[in-house]
Amino acid sequence: MSTAQESINLPKVESKSWLKRFLLKEYEFFEHSLSLKSRVVILLAVVVLIPAFLFPLWRMSFFSNQYPDGLKLTIYAYQLDGAKTSNRDDLREINALNHYIGMRPLLESEFSEFIWLPFAIGGLMILALRAMVLGKMSKLVDVFVLFTWFGLYSFWSFYHRMYLYGHNLDPQAAIKVEPFTPPLLGTEIVGNFTVYSYPDIASFALIAFGLLMFLAIWLSRKNSEV
Repeated sequence: MSTAQESINLPKVESKSWLKRFLLKEYEFFEHSLSLKSRVVILLAVVVLIPAFLFPLWRMSFFSNQYPDGLKLTIYAYQLDGAKTSNRDDLREINALNHYIGMRPLLESEFSEFIWLPFAIGGLMILALRAMVLGKMSKLVDVFVLFTWFGLYSFWSFYHRMYLYGHNLDPQAAIKVEPFTPPLLGTEIVGNFTVYSYPDIASFALIAFGLLMFLAIWLSRKNSEV
């Protein structure tokens, strides 16, 4: 009877033992000190992120027979900006065209992202420097996880914003068009316009920041396994 009970309980003991070893290994990983190389990479990541405050995140261009040179819209972390010439402001021109198809005007006041996005980027820089100074793997992983969430949410927010603009059209508009979603990435034909939408320097800076943070994690993990 005792032997039977031991054979029944054995898998549970092995399961607990495996879980304990796993948790202990993960605890040791998160408590591991960052290597000097990792700290240097983190500092480099923070420096690389500075252009996110200075350069555009995204560029959109609209070409048609009426505008062979294209209308250009630039999206920064804190504002919308249309290309300007002596006789034309592209953002105003785009809003005038949008009015004819019943689309709401593109107004900075409607983009809450312009309020919180610069603070979020600055917060990531501060947290990265904190992880570098404290020198704990757990702090570094926290920053990487927050950055990943921030990137996915920002991408979704941008797409959702474009969807709403292209689908909430005024039914009384002078020109009737089928609801559409302006391209988030790539090229698409919308009405008689060919629209190009691509990331710019600030977006590449954010991507570089994420890659460098991952590299910092990998370098310290590799060092801990030696």
